[in-house]
Amino acid sequence: MFAPSAGYDRAITIFSPDGRLYQVEYALETVRRGSLAVGISTHEGVILSVEERGRKLQSGDSVVKMFQIDDHLGAVGAGYIPDARIQVDNARVISQSNRLAYDEPVDVETIAKRIADLNQQYTQYAGVRPFGVSLIIAGVDENRGPVVFLTDPTGAYLGFDAIAIGAGSDQVNEYLEKNYNKNMSLDDGVKLAIECIYLVSEDKQGTFHIKAAVVDTKTKKMRRLTEDDIIRLAANAKTRSEKTPPKGA
Repeated sequence: MFAPSAGYDRAITIFSPDGRLYQVEYALETVRRGSLAVGISTHEGVILSVEERGRKLQSGDSVVKMFQIDDHLGAVGAGYIPDARIQVDNARVISQSNRLAYDEPVDVETIAKRIADLNQQYTQYAGVRPFGVSLIIAGVDENRGPVVFLTDPTGAYLGFDAIAIGAGSDQVNEYLEKNYNKNMSLDDGVKLAIECIYLVSEDKQGTFHIKAAVVDTKTKKMRRLTEDDIIRLAANAKTRSEKTPPKGA
């Protein structure tokens, strides 16, 4: 007796009889097993946060799952992060090319769409594999203001007010649905992102494993929060997350 995927997951270009691309689904599973990443939009700007489980003696300044694409936008990833570096490098080239050609910052959606286009190409050609990473891309546009987009290995991209990816993201997205408010301040948005990480993380104490960055509407500049900033904002965040009952309780 063969598994349903037998023979249909050996090449990326082969659809199974029930219309599935197993290699793409495997890439999505890689994303689901990655550490949590969160993106939140508020009227004051956007927040990007990620859990980074470092090794012992690893420098606290080392951030490998958060990227700055341009002054006004950045990204966090979940899944196979080396793939994210390739996508971000492409996004940076697109962003700088836009500045050279039009003398203006690129729209956040343009970056999300171009990364999604790249992902889609890697689902239809033999001899390649899908990118095993999803990105939350967030920034402040000149016209639209704060925006958050999600890309995934299928080649899809969608806009969100708040979204989480990675391990425990289903539970976190439910938490966001209950606690997110578009009119919250930037600090409250950071607290909410920290709460999301505490909600599913094995580490319920300390902030060494939490990294965060913001892009505010006034400066339109991405700024990584210092450890002191995160400690200050996490003081209240831990209390709220600990009061949230586990899923199914």
